[in-house]
Amino acid sequence: MNKTLADQFTIQDDFPPVGYEQWRALVDESLQGVPFDKKLVTHTYEGIDLQPIYSRRDAVGEVDPFGFPGLAPFVRGSQALGAVSTGWDLRQEHAHPELVATNQAVLDDLRGGATSVLLRFDAAARNGLDPDLDTAALLAGRDGVMIYRVDDLDEALANVDLKSVAVAIDAGSAFLPAAATLVGLWQRRDISAEDAIGAFNADPLAALARTGQLPISCSAALASLASLAKWTAQHCPQVTSVGVDTSPYHDAGATAAQDIAFGIATAVEYLRAMTEAGLDVDTAAGQILFRMGLGTHHFLAIAKLRAARKLWSRVVEASGGKPESGAMRIHARTSNRVLTQRDPYVNLLRNTVSAFAAGIGGADIITSVPFDAMNGLPNEFSRRVARNTVLVLREEAHLHRVVDPAGGSWFLDQLTEQLAEKAWETFQDIERQGGMLAALQSGWIAKQIDAAHAPRAKDIARRKEGITGVSEFPNIAEQRVDQPTPDRAALRAAASARIIPSRAEDDTVAELVRVRNHNHDCAAIIEAASAGATIGQMARAIGFHQSPTAAIPPLEPRSFAEPFEELRDASDAWQATHGHRPRVFLANMGPVAHHTARASYSKNFFEAGGFDVIGNDGFADADSAAKAFATSGASIAVICSSDKLYTDFVPQVAPKLKEAGARSVVLAGFPGDNGPAWQAAGVDRFIFIKCDVLETLRELLQEEGVLS
Repeated sequence: MNKTLADQFTIQDDFPPVGYEQWRALVDESLQGVPFDKKLVTHTYEGIDLQPIYSRRDAVGEVDPFGFPGLAPFVRGSQALGAVSTGWDLRQEHAHPELVATNQAVLDDLRGGATSVLLRFDAAARNGLDPDLDTAALLAGRDGVMIYRVDDLDEALANVDLKSVAVAIDAGSAFLPAAATLVGLWQRRDISAEDAIGAFNADPLAALARTGQLPISCSAALASLASLAKWTAQHCPQVTSVGVDTSPYHDAGATAAQDIAFGIATAVEYLRAMTEAGLDVDTAAGQILFRMGLGTHHFLAIAKLRAARKLWSRVVEASGGKPESGAMRIHARTSNRVLTQRDPYVNLLRNTVSAFAAGIGGADIITSVPFDAMNGLPNEFSRRVARNTVLVLREEAHLHRVVDPAGGSWFLDQLTEQLAEKAWETFQDIERQGGMLAALQSGWIAKQIDAAHAPRAKDIARRKEGITGVSEFPNIAEQRVDQPTPDRAALRAAASARIIPSRAEDDTVAELVRVRNHNHDCAAIIEAASAGATIGQMARAIGFHQSPTAAIPPLEPRSFAEPFEELRDASDAWQATHGHRPRVFLANMGPVAHHTARASYSKNFFEAGGFDVIGNDGFADADSAAKAFATSGASIAVICSSDKLYTDFVPQVAPKLKEAGARSVVLAGFPGDNGPAWQAAGVDRFIFIKCDVLETLRELLQEEGVLS
C-alpha cells in the first residue's frame, strides 16, 4: 500500500511544537537580564503593547467574535465579497483653481483608471463667498477649484459621463449650496435623481475643527445637514449626503484610537440631528460616508479600519437600527501628516504603504495621493504615478481578490480588539462631555490631541521616529520639487468677470430659497442653483455671515517632518544670501575603523539640519586636525572616534580646535562619567542616539545666525 504524504514527511517528529512558556524561557535566557518588555515589546501611542510573537493563545474569544464578511459587526468588511468583483473605487482629488486645468486633470485620471472624482471647492466657496467680494480677496483660488455656480461645475466636469462616474464634493461650511450646484448640474445633463451617483459630504464639525469657524451657527449648520440628508434619502438613492472626515484630528496629531472615537462621536452627533429631523436610524446611518486618513504604521492602519467598523456597528445597533444598517462605508486616504516636502519621492513609498493598508483593511474607496502633494499642485506625472500605485495593487498584486485577507491573523485580530476598546473609552468620554460639538467648543478635543501628540513629537525630535529623507538619510544637495503657483489674482478677476453678468438677483434667490422654521428647503435652493444663483448668493439667503456664527481655536495640522524641514528652509535661505550653507567640520581621529561609524552618524545628524558636513579620512594627531579645521571655513567641529581612543584624543583635540577658531566643539558619543572632564577640555555639547536632535540643531543654527 502506498504511503500518504503525511506518512512520508513527519516534520513534526523532527520539530516538535514549542509552547509559549518554553519559547519565553529561551528568550529570557538570551536577553541576559534585559527586561523582556523593554527589549521586545513595542509600545504604541495608543497605549497598546505589541508583542514580538502571537499565537493561538492570543485569539480573541473562544468563538470568532468578528463573524463573517458582510455581516455585523462588519470587522471583516461591509460587503460579503469585499472588493472581489469590482475592486476598490479609486477616487482622485482635484483642487486646481482653474476650471480648464481641473477638467483636463479629471479626464486624465478617468482615462488612466480612476473610477470617481472628488472636487475640493476653493476657500472662498467653502466659506459661502463669491470671488468678487472684498472678504474673498485672500480666499478666492486658494486650496481648491474656483466653482461658484452650475456653469463653473459644468466646465470643470466637461465631457465626464456623470451617469457612470461618481462625483464627490468637499465644500466645507457651504455644503448645502454646493450640493444644490451639483444637483443642478445633474439636472442640466438630464441625469435623473435615481441615476445620480456621488457624495455631498456635509460635515460642518470637520469644517469647524479645521478652520476654527463656521459662517452660521452650529444649530443652523446641523439643521442644513439634516435637511440635505432628508432630501437626498428621498430622491437620490445612490448618493450619500453626510461625510465624517477625521483628517482635521488625524493631521493635528490624534492617535488611531482617538481618530476612530472622534469619527464615531461626530457621526453620532449627525445621527441625532437627522433623526430629530424625522429620518429613521436606518436611513440616517445610510447617509453617512466616513473619510479617514492612514499613516505609515501599516498594521495599525489596517486595524484602525477594522475597529472603526466594529464600533459603528455597535452604535447603530444601540440606536435601534437594523444590523445591516451598521455597515460602515469608508473612504481612505494617505494622511498629509506623514508626507514630506523634502525628498518627496519617498512619498511614493508612504502612499503605497497606506494604500495597501486601506485595501487590506477593507476600505470601500481609496484616494491615492501624488508624491508632490506637499509641494503644491500635483502635475500630470505625479497624478499618473498616484493612480498607478493603486492599479498595480489591484490589477497586478490582486489584493482585492481575497475577502478580508487580514482575517484570522492573531496579531491583527488582537490589535483590532485593543484599538476598539481604547477608541470606545474615548468615545464614552466625549459623550460625557456632552457630545462631539460640545467637546470641540470646550477645547477638550484639542487638549486630548495635544497630550497624545507630545510623546510622538519628542520621539520625532530624538529621531526615535525617523523620517526618511528628512531627519534620517537626508540629501542636502537635492533639487526642490516646487510646482508653479497659479496667478490667483488673475484667476479671481476672471472668475468675477464671468459670474457677475449672469448672477441672479439677490431678491430672486432669497425668494427661491425660502427659509422655513430654520430648516432649509433643499428643493428651493436647488431651484435657485439651476436658475443661476451662485454659492455666495445661496449662502447669504440661508443666513451665512450673519450673527450668530460659530468660532473655536482651529486644530493646527502637524506635519511630522515640518520641524526638520523648517531648519532646511532656513539653511536654503542662508545659502541664497551667503553663497554656502552653514558648515560643520568632522575631526575624525585615528584609523578609519575607529571613526567611520560616528562620522557617518554625525553626517546624517547635521545634514538633517541643513548643514554642509566636511568630512575626511581621519587625522593621527590634534595638530593636523586643528590645521585642517582652520582652513575649512566651518565654525563647528565634531570629534569622531571610538570610545577606546577618546580618552587620549579628546583632552588634546578639543583645546586645539578651540584655538583654531571653533566656536562650538561637539563630541559624537555619549560621554558617561567623562563628561565633566571633556567639557573642561573644551567640548561644548555631545550628540548620541537618544539626544534631542532637533533642539541641538536649532541651537547650533542660532549660534551660526541662520535662525533668529
